[in-house]
Parts: sequence; structure tokens; C-alpha cells
Amino acid sequence: MIFNIKKNISLAGFFLAAISFVFGLLTDVQAADSVKEVRIATVAYNVNGKIGLNGSAAIVEKQGWLKDELARQGVKLTWVPVTAQSVGVTINEAFANNSIDFAGYGDLPSVILNSGGVETRIVVPGGRGNNVYLVVSPNSTAKSLADLKGKRIALHRGRPWEITFARYVESNGLKFSDFKISNLNPGAGAAALAAGNVDAFVTLSDAYQLEDKKVGKIIWSTKASTQDWKMRAELWGAKDFIAKNPAITQTVATAYVKAAHWTSQPANFNEYLKIANQNGQPEDVFRREYANDSTTWQSRWSPLFDDLVLDHYANAAQYSRKANLIRKDLNVSQLFEPRFLNAALKTLKLEDYWQPRKTASKVS
Repeated sequence: MIFNIKKNISLAGFFLAAISFVFGLLTDVQAADSVKEVRIATVAYNVNGKIGLNGSAAIVEKQGWLKDELARQGVKLTWVPVTAQSVGVTINEAFANNSIDFAGYGDLPSVILNSGGVETRIVVPGGRGNNVYLVVSPNSTAKSLADLKGKRIALHRGRPWEITFARYVESNGLKFSDFKISNLNPGAGAAALAAGNVDAFVTLSDAYQLEDKKVGKIIWSTKASTQDWKMRAELWGAKDFIAKNPAITQTVATAYVKAAHWTSQPANFNEYLKIANQNGQPEDVFRREYANDSTTWQSRWSPLFDDLVLDHYANAAQYSRKANLIRKDLNVSQLFEPRFLNAALKTLKLEDYWQPRKTASKVS
């Protein structure tokens, strides 16, 4: 009798465990199925009435793999277009009110967001970065930053290129207070330079268009600087979304790595230019932006979490604190979520395709 009781208890325990296991599986399925949409914010442009995505997002959209793979999982892909004039503010607000899950945008706004308590993570780094330019009016006699001391400079504060310009200023033994800084977005800054309301303008590759239109003249760019001075933008994900949806996050990360790999192949360069041209800039602008760079085309699109990325964000956090853009120190190591990149590289057999980069100088 005692044996039978123990046996019955054992069987009951077995069935309870089995039921719990099945219930757990159902719960996992329900949790996975509860996400019916993935929302990715990215810079976009309205060209001739058509919305064109920018950068890696444009390649991901063109390849179509992410949309198809998510659809196979019963998930809809939604691109959230953001104007280039207010990227940081718009995306930070969207992350804060949970209206997006991922975003491709720059370093400084992200540091500010995380310092404020809204946690996001870098899922896939965005390559080696883009160049920053200092433009003056065509008839200006200024040949260097020192020549602009006391002059009016248009700089959109809180945008990624502010850090680059700050490093350039400091390297010349100067401070922001040595100039009259006008906080203007890119469109307003270009207009102010053309109208003669400022003496110089800090911007990105649109500097070449200003030269072509005879309203600007480039006197400096990060092409003449070390690689870690370039402006960075990454694929960021909301911390809570990543934690609750690792499989979907992996799908998104893999799509962005696939896009980086395709773009990095020299044979695809001309096709990439056609896709990137959705922002309305002439193809020749892109060619000049990419020409005579200090890194190879393949390396330019490296998504690795190497020293170049880690030190860059340490510098970004230090600068933000020093410039009073954030009120407390930020532990930048918490910003990195490399497991999805590592898995994508393994799945795509790209573990040795890109080589990690060491920075020229370490953060003190």
C-alpha cells in the first residue's frame, strides 16, 4: 500500500510537471505572438513626393529579407520616417513614449536619452562613421579654425557632430566660448551661411552641395583627422523590447549585418550609391564623401563592437557631462548589447570578414 501511494504521488508529480512544461511552452508562444509589429525609426527624405529611407535602413528595405522573415513569424515591419532636421529629439521622444522599438541614429542624443533614465542598447554598430565638415562663405578669408575666433558659427547643439567639432576646437587650444555659437538645425544653418548671417557652419556631406551652389567653402573635415573623430550612428533598440523579444531582435540584427556585408563589397558600390541617393543628394556628393578616406570600403561598414566604438562612447559620455548636456555620469558599458551581432556574424559565416580596430588614443 505504501508503495502504491508513493507511486501515485510520483505519477501525480510527473503529470503536474508535464502540465507545467506544456503551459510554459504555451506561455512562451503567447509571449512571442503578442508582438505583432516591429517599429524602426530612421532618417528619411521626401524627394519628389516619395519617402526615401537613409543609410543602412535603405539597404535593409531594398533587400526585403527583414520584412519577409518577420512576416514568416507573423510580425509586421513598420518603418517610422524621421526628418533630418530633428532626428535626436524626435527619436528620443519616441523611445520615451514606447512608440518605436528600434532606431538608427547618432551617439550624442542616445547618451542624453540614457542618462535621463530611458534605457536603450546598441544592437548593431553602424560602421566607421561619417565625416563632419566646417564650411565658410565663399569669399571668407578664413583658412583655419583659429581664423574664426570671435566669429559666428552655426552648430546644431545636441547632434552627433557636436562632439566632433568640440574635439576639433579643443585640439586647437580653443573653447566654444571663443566663438559665437548659433544653435541652428542643418537646414537653418545652411540658409544662415548663404544669407551671411553666420561666418561658418558645421555640417555633414551636404557641405559639398554648398560648394557646388557657390554658397560655401570647406576649410576642414574629419578626413584629415583620426578615424575616431568621425560622427557615429548605430542601430539602437529599446532595452525592454530586447529583453522581451530576443528572437525578433536577433532577426532585426541579422538583417542589418546582412545589409552591412552587402554594402561593404566593392562590387556593390555603384548600386549602393543609387539606393543611397533616395535622400535627394547628387551621386557626386556621395562619391566625394567616400573618396580619399582613411579606411577601406569594406572596413568602413564594420559592425564590430571594437575599441573604436567603445572608446567613442566613453568620450561621448565624458563630453556630455563636461558640457552639462547630462546631469550625472553615465556607465557607457551598459549601452552595448553584442550578443545579437555575434550570433548574426556566426549565422552568416562572417566572423573573420571584418577586423577589430584599435583607436589612436585611449580615453583617460
